Amino acid sequence: MKKDWMAQLAAHYQKTRHEYPDDALMILFDIDGTILDMRHLILHTLHAYDREHNTRYFRHLRLDDVDVHENQIAPLLARLQIDPATQQDITSWYMQERWRSEAIVEAHRPFEGVMNVIRWFQLQPNVAVGLNTGRPEAIRADTLRCLNRLGQAYRVHFGEEDLHMNAADWEEGVLDAKIAGVRSFQQQGYRIFAVVDNEPEVLKSIADIDPQGEILLLHANTLFESKRVHLPRRAARGNTYHLTELIPEKLLPPRVQFVWHGVNDRANLRQFLASNIRWAECDVHLDPTGSELILRHDSFTKTPLAADEEWLGLEEALETLRAHNRAVKLDLKAGGVLVDKILELVDRYGFAEEDLWFNGNVERLQEHRLRQLAADHPGAILQVPVDFLFPLVQSAPQKAREILDMFASWGVNRFSISWLTEDMRAFFDQMDRWGFEVNIYNVPDLESFLQAVLLMPRSVTADFNFPQWHYYGRGSGERGNHFEYALRRRRHKK
Repeated sequence: MKKDWMAQLAAHYQKTRHEYPDDALMILFDIDGTILDMRHLILHTLHAYDREHNTRYFRHLRLDDVDVHENQIAPLLARLQIDPATQQDITSWYMQERWRSEAIVEAHRPFEGVMNVIRWFQLQPNVAVGLNTGRPEAIRADTLRCLNRLGQAYRVHFGEEDLHMNAADWEEGVLDAKIAGVRSFQQQGYRIFAVVDNEPEVLKSIADIDPQGEILLLHANTLFESKRVHLPRRAARGNTYHLTELIPEKLLPPRVQFVWHGVNDRANLRQFLASNIRWAECDVHLDPTGSELILRHDSFTKTPLAADEEWLGLEEALETLRAHNRAVKLDLKAGGVLVDKILELVDRYGFAEEDLWFNGNVERLQEHRLRQLAADHPGAILQVPVDFLFPLVQSAPQKAREILDMFASWGVNRFSISWLTEDMRAFFDQMDRWGFEVNIYNVPDLESFLQAVLLMPRSVTADFNFPQWHYYGRGSGERGNHFEYALRRRRHKK
């Protein structure tokens, strides 16, 4: 069974870097049909035709209905049973309008995941991402403006030097332009280790100038004009850009701290201790009698005490973590006496300041307790979730900034944002531009975890339910639920 094309890309990149440790490497991406899903342009332009001409030919047309290349819309029009004369008028109007500045900037959308892949390579040391397109030079400014607008949420940016365009006019000399692009970047000193393009004919032309096979050819198997027969046999094919196949654990950025969420029971504690993760997050409550600190995600009001329920005490957890030289993040589920008891216990076990992290809702801890935690442990991380501020960040950013500055004056030095927050990327970007340290939490799976990491927050908190990496986190036990894993036996042929 062939490897996923992203897995092949990961392996080839690491092989090339090992063989040429000091070289400036480059991966080249085509734009249309590779980065950009051109169905959006077709749909946008045909809907614009209806608006412009007061017609209703495309009123029911949806993205999934578009299955033609952007240069070949005739089959789509025929399928919609539009008469031949009108088809000709529509095609003529479409060909004229589709590359106007407004359409270039507003109508394009990237394929899911591709910007994350680009971001990953832009983060790698001494690696560049080049763009090699058959688009003519006349639309250079619009092309860069479009791609940088789409890339902003992913922290992807392209400069003039990253883009090679066609010196000829539309649809003229595209193959020559693509070869010229490869040679141009090579002449600038880059060792091109991979090319991603949706046109088989382009990949064949590049294979012809790379007889040693140093360039990995990646066919974006989307919509293309040239015949598949032109695709070189050594090309890898795919149409999904999955980070889980691309990024190995060993290459995670060291700047980002990782937190194993919900270490609230002995089984999850054992899984955590078997991992390479440094931080364990524990949810701390008082037991029903109010005398013992225990680990439990839900309050007893939300999830009543079960008849056979057993819990892990905070004291046992701290003793175990301290013995294994691990760091602890304590999610304080109440204020008041809970804070006093936690501080007493933490001091008893002698955790260093850099191994302590306190998290709690502002409405629970309030100013007094936050200041107390900051005063008692000035070198620890003191964090509050701020998802509730996002509407204010959008509507009245200066007011939101004032509130965040107030929290910071109480000693808060990190703010937490849920991955599931609407427009989380825009929220994170604003927080980062303001200079606040951010933790991203509520990350549901490995793909989302890697996407969060690529934003380069200060920390990411996850359940580490990542069996692909042999991490089997159970989750926090919210509402009594835990992740379960099944052992799958490999069948042997007789």
